[in-house]
Amino acid sequence: MGVDSPVAVVLVSGGLDSATTLALAREQGFDCYALSFDYGQRHAVELEAARVIAAQLDARQHRVLSLPIGQLGGSALTDQDIEIPGIPSQGIPITYVPARNTVFLSMALAWAEVLHANHIFIGVNAVDYSGYPDCRPQFIQAFEGVANLGTREGIEGKGFEIHAPLINLSKAEIIKHGVRLGVDYAQTISCYTPDQKGRGCARCDSCRLRATGFAEAGVSDPTCYSPDR
Repeated sequence: MGVDSPVAVVLVSGGLDSATTLALAREQGFDCYALSFDYGQRHAVELEAARVIAAQLDARQHRVLSLPIGQLGGSALTDQDIEIPGIPSQGIPITYVPARNTVFLSMALAWAEVLHANHIFIGVNAVDYSGYPDCRPQFIQAFEGVANLGTREGIEGKGFEIHAPLINLSKAEIIKHGVRLGVDYAQTISCYTPDQKGRGCARCDSCRLRATGFAEAGVSDPTCYSPDR
């Protein structure tokens, strides 16, 4: 990107949605700084995927921050004693991590202020998702308001814009955008309980949504699944 390109912090988890978000931010002309978190998640192998994706999609810099929110428990994604459900549940599922996106966006906001960046990208989706409350448009709008009320840049500078380009797209539509932009989905990990090699379980809600998305997009699914699960 050129010296006058706008700067953005992009949350990159290593999954399909965040990889597509980074590719879209690049297409829109942003100079991207990728941010990932080691928060005690079971699927920490996704952090290696995030590193590969950030490099492939030309992020200016990629940082992985350690956050201890998993120590608080309350989610099957951080507590080994809570079983990952095999079928979709009613209401907000046990895989919801309490306040995760609020914490992630807060850290992205802090780095954005340091970088003098006025844009933050997050790959939340309110169509093909698991029912998490922090993936809804209302949440993104509310956080943008908080960002502009509680920061120096918000009061004295240009303020912040929170971008959620996938929020109203189906998984199939997301995949089609990524394919158009050359995202290598074989490098992404979506599974809640991947094995040490990053292979999916093919049973969890995230694996099911991913597989259905590829099928509906008419795109060959490059996901590697564990033969032992």
